[in-house]
Amino acid sequence: MREATRVLARGAQPSVAEIAKAAGVSRTTFYRAFPSRAGLLKALELEPEPGARQRVLEVALRLLGTRALANLSMDELAAQSGISRANLYRLFPGKTALFRAILIAYSPFEPVMALFDRVQDHPPEHVIPQLVLTAYRTVAGRAGIARTLMLEATSMSPEFEQAFRETALRAFGRLAQYLATQMAAGRLRRMHPMVAVQSLVGAVMLHVLIGPLLSQAVVDAPSGEEAVTQFANLWLRGMHPETAG
Repeated sequence: MREATRVLARGAQPSVAEIAKAAGVSRTTFYRAFPSRAGLLKALELEPEPGARQRVLEVALRLLGTRALANLSMDELAAQSGISRANLYRLFPGKTALFRAILIAYSPFEPVMALFDRVQDHPPEHVIPQLVLTAYRTVAGRAGIARTLMLEATSMSPEFEQAFRETALRAFGRLAQYLATQMAAGRLRRMHPMVAVQSLVGAVMLHVLIGPLLSQAVVDAPSGEEAVTQFANLWLRGMHPETAG
């Protein structure tokens, strides 16, 4: 344990073999004493300080505003978050876990899922404005998460795809299912539900990304919430069955 503490103090993420070598024992001997590397860390009580997880997520989101997930350096993330690399990996075992945590903490997917749990049986004119406002309020002031989602969605790295499936695809699937049900009931014009999803989500995402910039060129431009509510109402008018022709 003394040698493990010394090795970990360097800020590295040593393997079981490296720890065993530093201690002058075999891996077999190591596993006789500890069930796993995590077991050793627990025995050493190397817990991250309170607030470290949130600090890491905020720094990661800032860094991802200028680079792809594949180019994110975990060493740089640890340094800028003020924690050791070992503790970073205790909080987030890899980039997939890190990105999933970012999506849950900052993206609109979890709030949208919670909204559907409450209003899934309500008509579109009630649900859609609430949906766009919920999504917008989640990301308002955090354009970085919108940029990150767009960047990672186009790169489709393995780290992104796994985290995206566990969060965003569930939310998009839930929305598509709701829209399909409303189409079958005659409340919305018929089309492929995912096309309808994209036409709604795309307008809100574009506003989050460039709305503040465009507002500088227009006098009395609508505020963020006012603008996305207008998008919702325009979408509802366009999706009304009577407009189909």
